[in-house]
Amino acid sequence: MQAEPPVQDPHAKLSGAARILVNAGRLQARAAEDLLRQAKEKKLGFAAAAVSSGAISATDLAYTLSQALSIPLLDLNAVDVQRLPRDILDNKLAAQYQVIALGRRGNRLTIGGADPTEQEVVERIKFATQLQSDWVIVEQDKLSKLLSAAGASASETLESMSTGDIDFDIAEDATESKDDAQDIAEVEDAPVVRFLQKMLVDAINLRASDLHFEPYEYHYRVRFRVDGELREITQPPIAIKDKLASRIKVISRMDIAERRVPQDGRMKLKFGSKAIDFRVSTLPTLFGEKIVIRILDPSSAKLGIDALGYEKVEKERLLNAVHRPYGMILVTGPTGSGKTVSLYTCLNIMNQPGVNISTVEDPAEINLPGVNQVNVNDKAGLTFAAALKSFLRQDPDVIMVGEIRDLETADIAIKAAQTGHLVLSTLHTNDAPTTLTRLMNMGVVPFNIASSVILITAQRLARRLCESCKQPAEYPVEALLKAGYKEEELDGSWKPYRAVGCSSCNNGYKGRVGIYQVMPVNEGMASIILAQGTALDIARQAQLDGVRDLRQAGLHKVKLGVTSLEEVLSATNE
Repeated sequence: MQAEPPVQDPHAKLSGAARILVNAGRLQARAAEDLLRQAKEKKLGFAAAAVSSGAISATDLAYTLSQALSIPLLDLNAVDVQRLPRDILDNKLAAQYQVIALGRRGNRLTIGGADPTEQEVVERIKFATQLQSDWVIVEQDKLSKLLSAAGASASETLESMSTGDIDFDIAEDATESKDDAQDIAEVEDAPVVRFLQKMLVDAINLRASDLHFEPYEYHYRVRFRVDGELREITQPPIAIKDKLASRIKVISRMDIAERRVPQDGRMKLKFGSKAIDFRVSTLPTLFGEKIVIRILDPSSAKLGIDALGYEKVEKERLLNAVHRPYGMILVTGPTGSGKTVSLYTCLNIMNQPGVNISTVEDPAEINLPGVNQVNVNDKAGLTFAAALKSFLRQDPDVIMVGEIRDLETADIAIKAAQTGHLVLSTLHTNDAPTTLTRLMNMGVVPFNIASSVILITAQRLARRLCESCKQPAEYPVEALLKAGYKEEELDGSWKPYRAVGCSSCNNGYKGRVGIYQVMPVNEGMASIILAQGTALDIARQAQLDGVRDLRQAGLHKVKLGVTSLEEVLSATNE
């Protein structure tokens, strides 16, 4: 027996309020289709088009939608306009989508509108306010009158929407060709501007280190890295990804028309008298440009060595090396491990009127008064090696190289360390012993390494336990021994702590602390280097010299109650 075909909805071409009115017998299907077409042509909402054409009264429309959608109906004549919130929903958006903010409670916003079935309006309101919306149906004619009386205008300028407390510092020479004029005009859009400002302010308030704007095929998300952990913050409408990218590129002095290659830039956000710098990086992906904004905090370089988490012995070793007249100090670790802050802290210690300090970085992250900072510019031929050669002709006392990437840079830096200069730099290696073998693998002669490198520090960042909610933890003895503790250390004189979580922290953690392996290169170490020993040989010698490896340094932080065992195990290799 042949199955009967499914029953077709006669009003399948209609949607939202139009279908509801037709099904309720308030409109003919043909009339509803005409109204939808008129609304599209005039760029109006369906409710506004239906009421203005006289096809249905505002009262009948509101009553019908309220009954069908089970949404409360409100008479705007009974509302005290003076008590309505004015700083949540800007007038331009309210006029464009014919809605009004009626009140706010926590993260929920009560919105009054004639047609809550328009999904685009719902998404735009949620995006613009970053609040969950509770809708109330109001009559279209009364809403239009109220918005008109409030002076809502689609031509309202961006300046009138700004709070006045926050502003971007945009360079006059930002790339703005004639071809870009339309794009720039589009991104001067109040919701996009307010959204970007809100994200940056929220990131700063949450102590985030960077923001990630990530486009995908069907959604767009924003994540913050807080205490080293990425956290999803919001998912704005995917339609705004290009406008948001263009806005960020304009204020970061990038080429707004170039979307095919990665770009780097900087921007500054002013909070009254205070200004915060951001480093911006764009990357073309399958579905748009991913943008990462790194928050640069100049105060982090001025915290002092005690605030970074160095233990007494490690601090003494580092200070002894910093006060040497010449030699090379290397800071190693993965991206985001705090190498730059450690270098800048050392530079601050040496930054005296009688000391000539020059740095070459890619790019310079923190501005240090009294230090001559140079940005690498590969296109112009200003490489690390070229800058180093120039430094040596300017009588420097201290040289800082952002990163040693190749043999040429390594050779020049080592020669500088051998000829009366103190050189600081970074390498991407896992720990201090492998740094020496990495230099040998790059082609540096072992004798030059042994005679120039005076200290290597490897580091990681671990999340710091929240002092308000951390609690003692009980671990099996076998687990502590496996983690790296010795039996004599488990004498009951200390207790590990675990993360709990409270209103003032992030899942039991608040802030981060450094874990350091500070390894001086002494005569015994130099002998191993000259004999072209392996990283294991160097590591054994370091243990004999009393140098804690990264795991041991992390376990010591657990004994002090600064961080948890789980955090140390995830941040360090055994």
